Amino acid sequence: MIFWIASVAGLAIAYLLGSIPAGYLAGKLLRGIDIREHGSKSTGATNVLRTLGKWPALAVLLVDVLKGAGAIAFARWFYPWLGTLPPVTPPTDPQTVVPWAVCLAGLAVLLGHSRSIWLNFTGGKSAAAGLGVLLALSWPVGLGAALVFGVVLAICRIVSLGSMLAALTAIALVCVMEQPLPYRLLVIAGGLYVIARHRANVQRLLAGTEPRLGSGGREPTAASQG
Repeated sequence: MIFWIASVAGLAIAYLLGSIPAGYLAGKLLRGIDIREHGSKSTGATNVLRTLGKWPALAVLLVDVLKGAGAIAFARWFYPWLGTLPPVTPPTDPQTVVPWAVCLAGLAVLLGHSRSIWLNFTGGKSAAAGLGVLLALSWPVGLGAALVFGVVLAICRIVSLGSMLAALTAIALVCVMEQPLPYRLLVIAGGLYVIARHRANVQRLLAGTEPRLGSGGREPTAASQG
């Protein structure tokens, strides 16, 4: 029982780490505004770029990536440590439990980023936090996804398209590379979640109205990255 209570507490920590609203805080601290009332209404780095500028956006992007990586690093430390405590008895071999715990922590941090408890369960698209998860989980997968994002952004200058193609790339890479089943499930579920968060962007892409980075246009609905 103690193990399961402590495990839920660990997932709550991962969620709360993801829920830190870096974009919202940047708006409040730098200009005294609620960034959700400007641009695309999102708290992600793209809306920060359009609303606050390059350096605040870079800082928000870095924080969001670190949130994802931090949740994975925390889970990899916390659950093995939990199994060493005398009052705690894991239900099975810790080597079996840890990958599944890491999988759930990764999903928790993505959920926290997109559904922050501090912002009435709103937030970004979880793309940046997802990149942090990928880099901490398997750096070749994360690097491959980041490379695809960079190439698409350089060619098309459409952040949402780059994010969705990066998510699909991560899913493909984790399926062909040697990875534990829980890690594969995390990347697949997380990638599909990021794509689902971009459903409004997909509609605009099909209609040819999705704004390009640097165009100066405003997105009519929440469409920035995070």
